[in-house]
Amino acid sequence: MSSSKSKSSSIVSRMSKDSFFRMGYLHQASGDLHSAAECYIRSIEHSPNAEAHTFLGWCLSLMGEVDHAIEECKKALALDPDFGNAWNDIGAYLTEKREFDKAIPYLKKACKSSNYDSPEYPHYNLARIYVQKGMLITARTELARAMKANPAFNPAKNMMKQLEIQIH
Repeated sequence: MSSSKSKSSSIVSRMSKDSFFRMGYLHQASGDLHSAAECYIRSIEHSPNAEAHTFLGWCLSLMGEVDHAIEECKKALALDPDFGNAWNDIGAYLTEKREFDKAIPYLKKACKSSNYDSPEYPHYNLARIYVQKGMLITARTELARAMKANPAFNPAKNMMKQLEIQIH
């Protein structure tokens, strides 16, 4: 998909020009979520950006602050309405809260976002919801889309194998 270059470029660009964001990412990768969150906040204070809001949301979700994480993603979308990570993350957080019907529109928006380098994720997340709702054929369709977007995406492959056994 051509959308992959846009998103990848925005993250790479943010990393290369924003030391606060870069340090936040490094802290998060090492598991220091509090320091990562502080860096993302400094990035936002220095120059409001969708990436830092979304990554701050990710940190907050990992610290159990899911509602606050959703709010950060909404702030990201106010800055970049086509930032796929934020759409997908809200959908994933709502799924975590078992608010499946609320999650679906966010995930569908993520599927259509052009600023997103991982288009397989919202399709996979939609499939997870459809399995929970007993909509196995629709789940299979979303898994096929996930695998088309990224043929090496093993979670979708594994779920598809399990789903095929249930369907047949």
